[in-house]
Amino acid sequence: MNARPMKSRQCGMSMIGFLFVALMLVMLAMLGMKVVPAYIEFFGVKKILADMAHSSDLRNMSNGEIRNDFEKRASVGYVKGVTGKDLLVDRRGGVPVVSAEYTFRTRLVHNVSLVIDFSASSDPNAAPPQID
Repeated sequence: MNARPMKSRQCGMSMIGFLFVALMLVMLAMLGMKVVPAYIEFFGVKKILADMAHSSDLRNMSNGEIRNDFEKRASVGYVKGVTGKDLLVDRRGGVPVVSAEYTFRTRLVHNVSLVIDFSASSDPNAAPPQID
C-alpha cells in the first residue's frame, strides 16, 4: 500500500490571539455598562417631556409648575441626572416648549472619562444643538 503522510496544519487561535479578543470583549462590556444607563435615563427624559407636551394643561402652567411637574414625573421614572432647574421653557410660539440639555460624565479607567451631551425637547421638530 501506498500511504501518504497526512498534512498537519494548525487551525484556530493562538493563546495571545484569544487573550486579545477576550480583552476587547471585556473592554466593550465595560463601556456598555457605563453608557447604557445614561441612554436609558435620556430616553426617560424624552418620554417625560413628550408626555408633558401632550398634557392639555401645559399651556396654563407657570414655569415653576412645569418644573415641579417634571420633577414629580422624573422621580417616578427614576431620572436622577436632570432636575426641574435644568429645564428651559420657551413660550414664544403660544404653546410652551420644554427642553433639557445636559452632560453625562463618567470615569472609565483611571484618568480617562466618557462625556456624552444630551438634548431633549417636548417639541418633536426641535433641531439638535450645533456642536462647536
